[in-house]
Amino acid sequence: MTKQITLCLTLIFSLFMGIFLSRVLASSSYHEKNLLNLQKFQWSNQHHNTTSSCFSHKSRNHEDSTTLEMKHRDFCFRKTTEMSQRQQDRLILDNEQVQILQSRLKNSISSEFQTLSNAQIPLTSGARLQILNYVVTMTLGGKNMTVIVDTGSDLTWVQCQPCRSCYTQQQPLFNPSTSLSYRVMPCKSSDCRSFQDVTGYSGPCPSNQSTCNYIVNYGDGSYTRGELGKDLLNFGQMSVNNFVFGCGRNNKGLFGGASGLMGLGNSALSIITQTDDQFSGVFSYCLPSSEQGDPGSLTLGGNSSIYKNTTEISYTKMVHSPGLSTFYMLNLTGMSVGGVGINGPSFGQNGVLLDSGTVITRLPPSVYTALKAEFLKQFSGFPTAQRFSILDTCFDLSGFKEVNIPTIRMQFEGNAEFNVDVNGVFYFVKADASQTCLAFASLTYDDEIAIIGNYQQKNLRVVYDTKKSVVGFAEEECSFE
Repeated sequence: MTKQITLCLTLIFSLFMGIFLSRVLASSSYHEKNLLNLQKFQWSNQHHNTTSSCFSHKSRNHEDSTTLEMKHRDFCFRKTTEMSQRQQDRLILDNEQVQILQSRLKNSISSEFQTLSNAQIPLTSGARLQILNYVVTMTLGGKNMTVIVDTGSDLTWVQCQPCRSCYTQQQPLFNPSTSLSYRVMPCKSSDCRSFQDVTGYSGPCPSNQSTCNYIVNYGDGSYTRGELGKDLLNFGQMSVNNFVFGCGRNNKGLFGGASGLMGLGNSALSIITQTDDQFSGVFSYCLPSSEQGDPGSLTLGGNSSIYKNTTEISYTKMVHSPGLSTFYMLNLTGMSVGGVGINGPSFGQNGVLLDSGTVITRLPPSVYTALKAEFLKQFSGFPTAQRFSILDTCFDLSGFKEVNIPTIRMQFEGNAEFNVDVNGVFYFVKADASQTCLAFASLTYDDEIAIIGNYQQKNLRVVYDTKKSVVGFAEEECSFE
């Protein structure tokens, strides 16, 4: 009898310890985690002369593909503003940008387009230019032009001489009169009509107007106005004849010293479509992990042998919605934190926008709530900090040199997925890490369209194939060399 009681107690104790240990392991070491080194985020507030490295025009050609060096704009055109203040300002602007973008998405879906006068072409970007983060250098008419990259814009444009009203830029303005290959696009030409069809402009050409004029308004009141022209575009040794671009004569906004903007949107007007003969409608980028001068790359063309990805590229189909053809939309089917899947009724419902112009990823409230709860469960025991702007899950990590953080994985239709890089999980509101926040935010309503921002695309090779209508993801330590 005594032996039976002892055996029973032993079994009960073993069962209890098994349950206890399984819970301990499930809440700690068995979760997928990555080490984040906090010391490299102790930014210097000193101003360095870095613009020359941004204008170096580095490129590589590989048969049918060309790779351009990509820099973070804060490194290229940084002011003496304290880094902490700049980080905070960017969040505020990012929130306003998303509100404008959501409004534009809803209007596009419901076909509630604004009625504009004959002299104006409809809005082609909802972006606030101050938060577009990455720049590359292209050669237009024989002159190097460093431009902001944006997948949410269509028209590529630069500031031109003579300029009626131009913001200050680092390089000389483009002068069409010095380019032997420059041609003005006539207002009544078939090319001008095609451009007007793409943008929604349908008014006739005034009798006294000989050029194909354009106006692009941005969400913060910034704009570019001028005429469309054609010129020779070069990427390294690759040439594109008769490239259509905007020659801006009246430009206003926060363009940060860049010469203009490169539109990578999914329309007939974008640089991707215009270079289809050279690059077959394929481009990719790898965004650098820091703002301290680490280069990334923009590759035009689909030669995957030149990528440096460490995981296999997994592809998912683009989602095509009426009125949203310019945007790159995907079907987000799930997410996990530390290997633990989270539930969200909106997964696979409204699509998600992949955008290089938005900084912080926005999720439907039900998905964000589940993500936040699971993250806090696994990342526990750290001092909390006050929320800032759109970020409501913050910590004081100033007393730590490094921390282990749960892996966040995003999953898409067709079994495509990627892990958010360790440098894209936390946003450092303050340079000393005393206010470090989970770099995800909630939308207001579940029926709004989720957005994957550039902060979560760091150290990731993102491949866009507009011919096959797919987007691919693979992990990659971003660099140019």
